[in-house]
Amino acid sequence: MDKKIRTRFAPSPTGYMHVGNLRTALYAYLLAKKDDGTFILRIEDTDQERYVEGAVDVIYNTLKQVGMFWDEGPDVGGEFGPYIQSERMGMYMDYAKKLVETGHAYYCFCDKDRLEEVRTIQKASGMAPKYDGHCRNLSKEEIEENLKNGVPFVIRQKMPESGTTSFNDVVFGEITVENALLDDQILIKTDGMPTYNFANVIDDHTMGITHVIRGSEYLSSTPKYNLLYEAFGWEIPTYIHCSPVMKNATEKLSKRNGDASFQDLIEKGFLSDAVINYIALLGWSPKGENEIFDMEGLKKEFSIDGISKSPAIFDPVKLRAVNAEHIRRLSLEEFKEYAVPYIRKTCKREDIDLNVLASMLQPRTEVLTDISEQVDFIDALPEYDTALYEHKKMKTNKEIALDMLKTVLPVIEAIDDFTAEAIHDSVFNLIEKLGVKNGLVLWPLRVAVSGKQFTPGGAIEIAEILGKEETVSRIKRGIELLSGE
Repeated sequence: MDKKIRTRFAPSPTGYMHVGNLRTALYAYLLAKKDDGTFILRIEDTDQERYVEGAVDVIYNTLKQVGMFWDEGPDVGGEFGPYIQSERMGMYMDYAKKLVETGHAYYCFCDKDRLEEVRTIQKASGMAPKYDGHCRNLSKEEIEENLKNGVPFVIRQKMPESGTTSFNDVVFGEITVENALLDDQILIKTDGMPTYNFANVIDDHTMGITHVIRGSEYLSSTPKYNLLYEAFGWEIPTYIHCSPVMKNATEKLSKRNGDASFQDLIEKGFLSDAVINYIALLGWSPKGENEIFDMEGLKKEFSIDGISKSPAIFDPVKLRAVNAEHIRRLSLEEFKEYAVPYIRKTCKREDIDLNVLASMLQPRTEVLTDISEQVDFIDALPEYDTALYEHKKMKTNKEIALDMLKTVLPVIEAIDDFTAEAIHDSVFNLIEKLGVKNGLVLWPLRVAVSGKQFTPGGAIEIAEILGKEETVSRIKRGIELLSGE
């Protein structure tokens, strides 16, 4: 029987949730949940220089907001904790010393000046920077003397000097590197803290991680990881490396370049379900034609063999289209809950039927921030250019518009039960009586009641929202504006 899948998301608390980070978390979550596995959250906070106050809460809140609930983690516990790296400090030195004992690592006492000198010489010679192995073969006596005298040290991994190291990646296939090219990387720094690469291997093994999903920038480090697994005699996990999310063909998506984080996208009016849906598609293709999924749908559909080697381009236009589809699939009540805060930014009238307004807005909204501008005419008729009455497709101009407004005004004034149905019947009876195309009457009426070219609904729906008194007032204002020219 196959071992139960255990995946992890191990972010550093650096302040915001980058789209690429969230995609890594999502793939790890979906892989685990598709097969009833375990999804673990581990906070890697050993790089104190990059630590940002409050960033751990950003990680928690983002994952919860999108519905990625972890089975084990700092706040929920689990049998493989602690799940915060800085709380696991005691163990890393012990593991490093085991490697020293077995000859897979060594104490290095080189100071900064010597290392800098080596780098300078290598650079001048056109060589790739790499530790020169000065301390690889110190005698036991020299090591003990240095330790006794308190000489600062790091512990380095002792890489094989010949041969190759190969590993298999689910996305990129078999990768082989020459061992001679591998640097004797630092495992324990002079302050006793582990490096990211070392802590990662120890944590993944001791937490029983079976599948490691991460960015393809870690492909070059993976042989070093595997040599550590082999040195300890541990089982190597399954690797799934994902190509980066790009802004365009040459630039990676980056907050430093002003690209949106998850929170930025939410503030721009995108639904969290839509963002997650779109992020899933950045480098992964579902088997069928459908691309619109909620989290439950993604759990059923996701498969790692759908992950592409090619970098994914972040396309804001497609994200808007995915978001629009998610908005259309909401119930009216759900959409209204999202929409009301945006409606209220520009529309303060308390007598507005929010259900009617929401039903008008829902099919015409791509992102929630579209809403405020669509309804800003409701409280007060904006100043508008009478050129709006000119419309080639509707075959209307200012003269025709003036005539139509004068004709429709008494019809509107005569309606007692001011509902959309009654307004529709009265206006369309007039259109039939006049023997003209619908737009010849409806376009001038729409401009008069809204003062806008684009509105969330047609003239009849807007009239119902505004009410009879306001509709009549605005038609009269339209007549006045057109007559004054």
